[in-house]
Amino acid sequence: ICLLLGERLGADLEVLLPAAILHDIGRRREVVDHAGESARLSEKVLGELGFGKPRIKRITEAIRAHSFSGDQRPSSLEVKILSDADKIDAMGAVGVYRAASYASEEGRSIEDFIHHFHEKLLKLLDLLYTEPAREMALQRRDFMVRYLKQLDRELKLET
Repeated sequence: ICLLLGERLGADLEVLLPAAILHDIGRRREVVDHAGESARLSEKVLGELGFGKPRIKRITEAIRAHSFSGDQRPSSLEVKILSDADKIDAMGAVGVYRAASYASEEGRSIEDFIHHFHEKLLKLLDLLYTEPAREMALQRRDFMVRYLKQLDRELKLET
């Protein structure tokens, strides 16, 4: 998604693509700020790979600011694209699968699963920064809405 958006919008792919690859390297259950932890870990990895300090700074800035739950506003095109791509990845058929997998792993009820869509996933479209991302996300959000309507119809037959 980052590559597609980055090419379309003329982003610096030497910043965007490493950020996309490393943006969740610090995601673990016990980590509260996964974006900050991912940026910290990425700095070390990128340094070992021979990236220069200015590029490392731009990459880790994108990683630090990409998160849905973070409070940082995107300061560059690359940050906007990484943030948008991360949100798009949580939507559509892949998003439904991810949400179902997570709910199952956590032992959550179907009501909690459905609540997650209304609490977060259906709001993602309105949080996107770029027009091409909104175009991609619109179909995915529409799919999730259709899925939830069908799920509601099926659950009503069971109760």
